[in-house]
Amino acid sequence: MFFARRATFALVTTALLSVLGPGINDDAAIREQPQSSSSSSMADVYNGELTPLQRHVAFFDRDKDGVIYPAETYKGFRAIGCGVALSAASAVFVNAALGPKTKPENQKNPPFKFPIYVKNIHKGKHGSDSGVYDANGRFVPEKFEEIFKKFAHTKPDALTGKELQEMLQANREPKDFKGWLGGLTEWKVLYSLCKDKDGFLHKDTVRAVYDGSLFERLEQERKAKKESTKKK
Repeated sequence: MFFARRATFALVTTALLSVLGPGINDDAAIREQPQSSSSSSMADVYNGELTPLQRHVAFFDRDKDGVIYPAETYKGFRAIGCGVALSAASAVFVNAALGPKTKPENQKNPPFKFPIYVKNIHKGKHGSDSGVYDANGRFVPEKFEEIFKKFAHTKPDALTGKELQEMLQANREPKDFKGWLGGLTEWKVLYSLCKDKDGFLHKDTVRAVYDGSLFERLEQERKAKKESTKKK
């Protein structure tokens, strides 16, 4: 039974990685991909001020061309400390869910790649969420504070796993199964990566998710830890 589960896990992971395509472990491969005029124009999003939601996803745009391919999503999840299987599954799920919603009109995409366009990420907002991002991807402070006023019963500035689950259930809209899954995935990954030793997800950590700074911090902490390990 144990070996059967391990074999199944390995096969599923391999299948997910094959969907991501070449380059998931090669920074140069991503940098050297030829850029079309449309992807170059999409990079213009970085010439102005990004909305909080755009900053949130820009971390995964590893080559900053304004377009996030599954391989980049995979690399982003790996960079913040997620395992191979979770990163692969997340890349496939996230790009498949957001890519079609953010695609510009008349844009032709490579088959099965589902690129996410940073400029249009506000169009990818799913239902059953906290409402902290508005329809245009802007941060709504009142909605952010509401999370902790309503659900932080143990500590005023942190959530337990049980309180997080309570929030997810309260946000659910009837029959919005995609929204339920999207919210569950996002928050559970965040909780798994960022809870403290006592099982609390702190307010400042959640705030850093919304302004896009948390992912960069996690990547730098992981790099520093690797360097420290090498020196020992």
